[in-house]
Amino acid sequence: MRVGIAGARGRMGRLLVRAVVEHPEAVLAAGSVRAGSAAVGADLGTLAGLGPIGLAATDDPAALFAAAEVVIDFTQPEALGRHLDEAIAQRKRLVIGTTGLTPDQERAIAEAARTVPIVFAANFSMGVTLLAALVRRAAATLGPEFDIEILEMHHRQKIDAPSGTALALGRAAAAGRGIVLEENMEAARHGHTGRRRDGAIGFAVLRGGQVVGEHTVLFAGASEHLVLGHRSFDRRVYADGAVRAALWLAGKPPGLYGMEDVLGLA
Repeated sequence: MRVGIAGARGRMGRLLVRAVVEHPEAVLAAGSVRAGSAAVGADLGTLAGLGPIGLAATDDPAALFAAAEVVIDFTQPEALGRHLDEAIAQRKRLVIGTTGLTPDQERAIAEAARTVPIVFAANFSMGVTLLAALVRRAAATLGPEFDIEILEMHHRQKIDAPSGTALALGRAAAAGRGIVLEENMEAARHGHTGRRRDGAIGFAVLRGGQVVGEHTVLFAGASEHLVLGHRSFDRRVYADGAVRAALWLAGKPPGLYGMEDVLGLA
């Protein structure tokens, strides 16, 4: 399958280029960088630390989508609209791993998925996907007498909080309880907060160093605690999962899919 990488100069973009080049069932078709970037015209293999592969980086999203059968997008939220437009106009498959999106942007993804097949996930790790399934089951089984708290830690450069993965875990817990996360989340506590609100799903955020990603979901009962967690030690796990999702989209009808679909857990 011919795969295009949006944001090929970024940290995840470089890993995605490597993952595609090294995958026996994928072919790197194109890679894009920001308009005006010094990397325009640079060899994509060189950018990824592989050495020259004969493909130059473009800053034209239309050219990126034209060259590929599926595009993987781990760029910034502000680039999403143009990429969705190109996917729809050219009827191309899309894998989206961008986090920090607004509700309007998430609705735009759902609308685009009526025309083209899209895999959208906050985390493309197989372990995290399984963790979300376990969190949902635990939340449904343990009942409201167990308080739910989600702790996440990432590197100091991360710009959104709580992380997209933490929010996804929160939505899994909320689904298990049959509630809406946005109506029951406590994302920050400071000062004299009063007692914990019954049924709340709490979040705590840590930032520092170069932590790839750590997520813990705590179910706290009066007499026992259940702790479910996941640690990532290499960002390559996300790149490999995204390429797996891209290949899985072959032959799929328009629709909005998640990694649980890719792994057969839906």
